[in-house]
Amino acid sequence: MKSHQPRKRFGQNFLQDQGVINDILSAIGARPGEAVVEIGPGLAALTAPLIARLGRLHAVEIDRDIVAQLTRRFSPEQLVLHNADALQFDFGALAAQMAPGSKIRLVGNLPYNISTPLLFHLAEFSDRIEDAHFMLQNEVVLRMVAEPGSADYGRLGVMLQYLFEMEKLLDVPPTAFYPPPKVDSAIVRMIPRPFHVTAADPEGLAKLVAAAFAQRRKTLRNNLKGLVSDADFAAVGLEPGLRPENVSVADYVRLANHLGPRASA
Repeated sequence: MKSHQPRKRFGQNFLQDQGVINDILSAIGARPGEAVVEIGPGLAALTAPLIARLGRLHAVEIDRDIVAQLTRRFSPEQLVLHNADALQFDFGALAAQMAPGSKIRLVGNLPYNISTPLLFHLAEFSDRIEDAHFMLQNEVVLRMVAEPGSADYGRLGVMLQYLFEMEKLLDVPPTAFYPPPKVDSAIVRMIPRPFHVTAADPEGLAKLVAAAFAQRRKTLRNNLKGLVSDADFAAVGLEPGLRPENVSVADYVRLANHLGPRASA
């Protein structure tokens, strides 16, 4: 499969460093019979050893040429291929098919050119996911795990941390791929978390957070003008002069819940 020409439109950079592959497999710790789905199997660097450990693997791949090559290499009993765009794929329906009454595990080297919208899409299925191990651009991973008050903390971190416990596991250099990307990469582990403070309206929370981070250099009062009054801030104990990166996930949830339907306006 080395003859496959990487395609820029699919953001293809294929993992080839055996040491990194072994580290990822150790982090995943796949066991026989588990319901695992790989996103973007590519040249099967992870696919083959995962099949050896699991017995059977599902994979979502958009590139028809790669699907054809994987179909020749693995039997349907080993690898169930879904030729689809992961951004549009219904992982909830697949979870219901693979693990009725249970959850699926996700792994993958996610295309860097669509990583943020893909993460938001996958978050919609958090209730059907046991855990996820993803290769991503290091800059994105840092934003995912950033703490309030840091320069990397923003909308992506708030919305994912509301749903997942996340941990950066290891750094991966460009030389681990073919062709080498122009950025450093990292592995992140995501585990759905129990809700400490539950959003009454998740869509309202998402809209509120997006509005709060519309202009990072401005305060909450300025970014949320016309939506949140000083009385609203006082009701939840939030200082309106704070910048959005200094507000915790729980405080965004409490503010959204206080606003109720107004948060979705």
